[in-house]
Amino acid sequence: MDLKAATRMILSESADHPDLMRLSRHAYDELSSGRPVPYATLSEMLRMAARKNLFPSLKGRHGAQAFDDMVVVLGREIDRQAPIPCR
Repeated sequence: MDLKAATRMILSESADHPDLMRLSRHAYDELSSGRPVPYATLSEMLRMAARKNLFPSLKGRHGAQAFDDMVVVLGREIDRQAPIPCR
């Protein structure tokens, strides 16, 4: 699964949540245009999906394996971009 597909999964379930829909549509449009999406945007999108309790519906609609792949893809990209904190 690629980052655009992972973003599309969240976008497909966000119709009842305007803030999440706006954020996920922006991320999806940016990725579709070949532009990078900042880790903060991806992190907030994943956080909002969790807060809005979309994870069960994502698992039900796409399956547990696709859901796990989505979380891993988003997590890896967030981890790749996020700054390393100084100690």
